[in-house]
Amino acid sequence: MNWIILIIAGLFEVAFASCLGKVKETSGNEMYWWFGGFLACLTISMLLLIKATETLPIGTAYAVWTGIGAVGTALVGIFVFKDPASFWRIFFICTLISSVIGLKAVSH
Repeated sequence: MNWIILIIAGLFEVAFASCLGKVKETSGNEMYWWFGGFLACLTISMLLLIKATETLPIGTAYAVWTGIGAVGTALVGIFVFKDPASFWRIFFICTLISSVIGLKAVSH
């Protein structure tokens, strides 16, 4: 169950990073709504990470959490914010995914 909580925490990390991207693109009241979303997602992500580390090793949990956040944020950048999608960028995103899967496989 804590692996599922950790994955959800990683998805909220993607959400708070995405909200930061939207804060940069907007102004006025809309900017404050995105900033509020950032704070809410940040809080939820951290609380879920704390919950997941009650039974998972902190090093593994943190690495998986940041891996999900990095891969997810990179993909949101490519698909939503029109970041470049070069061969090497996709290659290293795939290596991150492989590393996260590897950490899950060797964790007890």
